[in-house]
Amino acid sequence: MSTPEPPSGTVLQICPLLASLDEALASRHRAVRLSDQPDSDAFLAERGGEVVAAVTTARIGVSNVLMDVLPRLGAIVHFGVGYETTDVVRARARGIDVSNTPDVLTDCVADLAVGAVIGVMRRLAEADRYVRGGSWESGAFPLATRVSGKRIGILGLGRIGRAIARRLAGFDAELGYHSRRRVADVTYRYAESALELAAWADVLVVATAGGAATSGLVSAEVLAALGPDGYLVNVARGSVVDEPALVAALLERRIAGAALDVFADEPRVPAPLRDLDNVLLLPHIASATHETREAMGDLAYRNLDHYMTTGRLLTPVPL
Repeated sequence: MSTPEPPSGTVLQICPLLASLDEALASRHRAVRLSDQPDSDAFLAERGGEVVAAVTTARIGVSNVLMDVLPRLGAIVHFGVGYETTDVVRARARGIDVSNTPDVLTDCVADLAVGAVIGVMRRLAEADRYVRGGSWESGAFPLATRVSGKRIGILGLGRIGRAIARRLAGFDAELGYHSRRRVADVTYRYAESALELAAWADVLVVATAGGAATSGLVSAEVLAALGPDGYLVNVARGSVVDEPALVAALLERRIAGAALDVFADEPRVPAPLRDLDNVLLLPHIASATHETREAMGDLAYRNLDHYMTTGRLLTPVPL
């Protein structure tokens, strides 16, 4: 295999990034912030041909329209593990490689998922409000649901799903999963579909990738299978869950509760969810720790720097 030539040109920063990553890009590469341009369309028309690499976030990605005005673009570097906002197949067809930041956020996302399971089942946020509001003085807080020993189904047994399973094993949980294919080196119960997994589980933890292939995977039928004693925890992408169906199921108490770190149209959260005590709402913070965000920024920068010096990315995403 031939060694690619290191590219020479401009690095385009698509959107605001972590301060340390922003500083590294500005000081060590010829980086231009698209958000700094008074007329981004005029800038792209004039200088789009200079851009050889783009740095973006998992939430923003690089649109097909933007790709089309960057004829020399050779790499798209994502700050984040997700990349569904970029059409990777189309990018690859144009000779553009794409990277993300896997592994470095696995532990923090898994930690938060377990915290969310405990939080919604033991009603921790509600109990906090109960004390702060003075209600404890009028009587004991209502009973909650035990976590230990429950059947917990994990939808998506990738890096993050496996890390969640390892943690929940410490709660003597009975673990099951559904993925596109069986995972050879685990002993957890395998379900042939999300519907089958939900029907078996007391808790359904969503940890699968986002994108068109998983859009609406947790459907009204899956929620019905989870049932009135079941809980949903989503630390993946809002698109994986049929959000109107989830809102209806929660309002009508057809599932016991939900803990949600992601939503279909962030940062907008359906108003009915904000009024429900059996829902734990989080502002997409699964990877939001100082340590993890710095590690993500470091890996994103190393991907960009490696591409600019060797023509290759360190962690290209799989097709």
